[in-house]
Amino acid sequence: MISDEELSKYLPQYLSESSTISLFNELKQFPKNIDKRIYTDKLKNDSSIYQGDGLRNLLCVNLPSLDARPILGMIFSNTCDINSENKRLFDARLSYAPIFNLEKYHTALIQKYVDSSERSSESIKSHVEDIKKQNISQIFYLPKGGFLDNDSIVFLDRINNLPSNYFDGEQIKNNRAFSLSDYGFYIFLFKLSIHFTRVRENVCRN
Repeated sequence: MISDEELSKYLPQYLSESSTISLFNELKQFPKNIDKRIYTDKLKNDSSIYQGDGLRNLLCVNLPSLDARPILGMIFSNTCDINSENKRLFDARLSYAPIFNLEKYHTALIQKYVDSSERSSESIKSHVEDIKKQNISQIFYLPKGGFLDNDSIVFLDRINNLPSNYFDGEQIKNNRAFSLSDYGFYIFLFKLSIHFTRVRENVCRN
């Protein structure tokens, strides 16, 4: 378990003192407090896209199929990189992954593994509980809340992309399903870091 002293070293420096204390207290209760507190309604009328936002009507392609369909997705791109005021010599892309209903995922696992006697129902239940505790490195758990009607999940390895100007300001507001709170954003960044940048892969590259 990370100590309070170590945890405080990695808190965002741009927060106010009261916000820092609130975030610190939330993190000390993790993972027993993974609920709707990971969302905020402060950004619901903002015309910018933020890392960790849930947006409707993003296009998704599940290769090798070439069929594109609109989905509810979660933004992976860094907020600064996709800001319209950040002028570049190249066009930035909006990276995201689809959001899935956790109950439907649970049912699919039962049908695939339990009904065929490959796994026990207890093992599937344990897997879902691990998801809800954010213990599965490639899955981010989104509890019911914000504008999410159901507990949901995001597979961090199923990334799609669109031009960062795919939505204009008003469309962003109309299509935003949720934004993460400071606490939710911190947990999301932690999961992204674990999934994409683990150093201990036990491979000698020399």
